Amino acid sequence: MSEATRKSLPREPPGRPPESAPFQRIGAWGGRPPAVRLRDPPRGEIRRRRSKALQTLTHRSVLPSLALLSGILLAAADGRAAGADFAVEQKPDRLVITDAGQPVATYVFRDEKILRPYFANVHAPGGIQVTRSQPPIPGLDATDHDTMHPGVWLAFGELSGHDFWRNKARIIHERFVESPAVRGGRVTFETANTLRTESGERLCEQTSRLTLAARPSGYLLIWEATFKSGERDIVFGDQEEMGLGVRLATAITEKSGGVIRNSAGAEGAKATWGRTAAWSDGSGAIGQSRAGILLMSDPENFRPSWFHNRDYGLITANPFGQSAFTGGEKSAVLVKKGEPFRLRFGIFIHAVPLGHQVDLQAEYEHFKATSRIERIESSKTSAPERPRFTNPPE
Repeated sequence: MSEATRKSLPREPPGRPPESAPFQRIGAWGGRPPAVRLRDPPRGEIRRRRSKALQTLTHRSVLPSLALLSGILLAAADGRAAGADFAVEQKPDRLVITDAGQPVATYVFRDEKILRPYFANVHAPGGIQVTRSQPPIPGLDATDHDTMHPGVWLAFGELSGHDFWRNKARIIHERFVESPAVRGGRVTFETANTLRTESGERLCEQTSRLTLAARPSGYLLIWEATFKSGERDIVFGDQEEMGLGVRLATAITEKSGGVIRNSAGAEGAKATWGRTAAWSDGSGAIGQSRAGILLMSDPENFRPSWFHNRDYGLITANPFGQSAFTGGEKSAVLVKKGEPFRLRFGIFIHAVPLGHQVDLQAEYEHFKATSRIERIESSKTSAPERPRFTNPPE
């Protein structure tokens, strides 16, 4: 505003706020309202008010839309990256997942010998198998733990005193809550399982949400499981054999020249065993490719995971083994009757030409981003309570 214009305006009545006030109110001093002086607020005030308005708008209306848009963009980017052409064939005991006719994985939900659901014969893009053959091929594969390490699985060596890892107690597939299908370029399905003791008594229910999406150099498999019991409290015990496990293909095990590394920069099965980390990766050369599996623990899980890694190809993300890995006080994770308990893991199945590298940390950041989007989308529902501990976690 020019000085000439400013001088032409009526003078302020007594009691009027000083000129430094950024805005004026009409009729605030009684009687005839004074003339209104228009002036620009200081630049700092403009920035402050714009920021406040944006925060209000974002929290009240925009954030859910941004989350939805981010999810759409992530799905589109994933699908573009590998040009995925997924298909799912449902059989009485398994799902066969392919990409443009090439095998990706088989999800087995009924097996007479392996008493829990699992993924077998998992492949990276190009049909490169990165888990041990199931069943193992004598002469080509080590045949140890053939029914305990079938490929990719979620199991627990001690849950309320029962062993779901060594095929003693049973995780029974009841039904598909959401039918297996390709939605938005991704394979998605949801299952309802019942955990039964060795004697057949029902212990709790498990709902698993599984998603498979294409990435520039592989596939991202997300396994989210929620446990709940309407009859009793349940307690997750403290063993090495707990959590999300992977058995690598024989060709990429450390014994065959492969390598295991973790998010802290440690390398080798011995150096990464029993360490907490955001992720562990096992990879090696197969033909003209470097292929492997990156196992990631969601930072929103109740506790970080220790990793049970072995040179023969086992990688397990285990948030329960406090004493088993550290020698400290034995942990018991109590989930009260009627309360849900959630675990979420990411499995990145990758392959690139020899001489190239996968940015493992970037894939972990992508996995974390998918978790944030899911939390925003589910923010209208109350979050499940965290489990109770009989002793505080380290």
